[in-house]
Amino acid sequence: MGKPHILIAGGGIGGMAAALALLRKGFDVDIYEQAEQFREVGAGIQISPNGNRALHALGVFETLQALSTKAEGKEIRLWNTGQTWKLFDLGKEAINRYGFPYLTVFRPDLLQVLADAVARLKPDALHLNTRVVGCTQTGGKVTLAFDNGGTATGDVLIGADGVHSKIRNILHGESKARFTGMMAWRGVIPMETLPEHMTRRVATNWVGPGAHVVCYPLRGGKLMNFVATVERTGWQSDSWSTQGSVEECMGDFIGWHADIQTMIAKAPSLFKWALMGWPPMESWTVGNTTLLGDACHSTLPFLAQGAVMALEDAVILGRAFETHGSDIGETLRRYEAARIDVTRQKVLGATANTERFHNPLLATVAGAQAYVDREWSREAIIHRYEWIFTYDVNTVTV
Repeated sequence: MGKPHILIAGGGIGGMAAALALLRKGFDVDIYEQAEQFREVGAGIQISPNGNRALHALGVFETLQALSTKAEGKEIRLWNTGQTWKLFDLGKEAINRYGFPYLTVFRPDLLQVLADAVARLKPDALHLNTRVVGCTQTGGKVTLAFDNGGTATGDVLIGADGVHSKIRNILHGESKARFTGMMAWRGVIPMETLPEHMTRRVATNWVGPGAHVVCYPLRGGKLMNFVATVERTGWQSDSWSTQGSVEECMGDFIGWHADIQTMIAKAPSLFKWALMGWPPMESWTVGNTTLLGDACHSTLPFLAQGAVMALEDAVILGRAFETHGSDIGETLRRYEAARIDVTRQKVLGATANTERFHNPLLATVAGAQAYVDREWSREAIIHRYEWIFTYDVNTVTV
């Protein structure tokens, strides 16, 4: 038997990474993306050492590193006073300890680097404006149906179509993502517009009762990424393109430190979206179809592992096909077995961080000091993150 032809539904970070991993192993791949234009939302991503290890396995780490920012450290700051607790060195110490740095990356840069690498291997792999409306499996083949009446048939289908995955719903039954009771604001701020003391190359978590703010530099320090999450039930649209106002965002952070107020005021635009999620799935695969990325393990963005998990999925999927490619059932079984438990742990870990970032004890300086000393001590951080940062996509058994 020849190598299987693999269809991928979704041309985001997970779908592109999967295509690249498979093309590098010599498999034929076609990617079907509903968007009319190839683009990614303008926001930041933190890529931890394990994610950069996956990017290296995909052959694009060096290219992306040149476009990114090496964060020099990570810190916790208290919402109202600005009191600061240094967490850990993300520069030389991260490289010495894990072999790869901790990078902050502009999402469009990551997607473009992946897409360029795919195009070099197969220029016509990406098919835009092809919205999936159905899929069927018959006789060892999988057929996708599109809203324009077209179809595509292959031997395997990878559903990498995000939190609202059509493929997941077809495989496992119609359902909707659940609102988490939180909404987030995002903006990208030109660094030159901020006061000098706010331009450090440090990833900062501002924590407070019922809300938190994450900010870090992008594109070599030219931009500041701003993401502010607040517990609020009155907004439940999860579109990333809904624009909000400075006044509304300010209203969510009354009493917060002047640096937060400055970032909100300096943001050229602010977008808001509701955080939606799914409980961890018990299985991903049906027949010759499986899932990848947010389609099977959507997560709150509180562990900085959402995009990283998709990159890791992609590398492991490629390795599984390389090893067991002539047996599709075994390939998909090995891929799922290698990834389902570790992604579940990360999803649950991100959920657990909600309480750490929004805890009522953070309301007062005394309560915050005791809480941070306990929850963000070096020992506590190593316990929570060491297993994540040391995870190696190259040695996981498939």
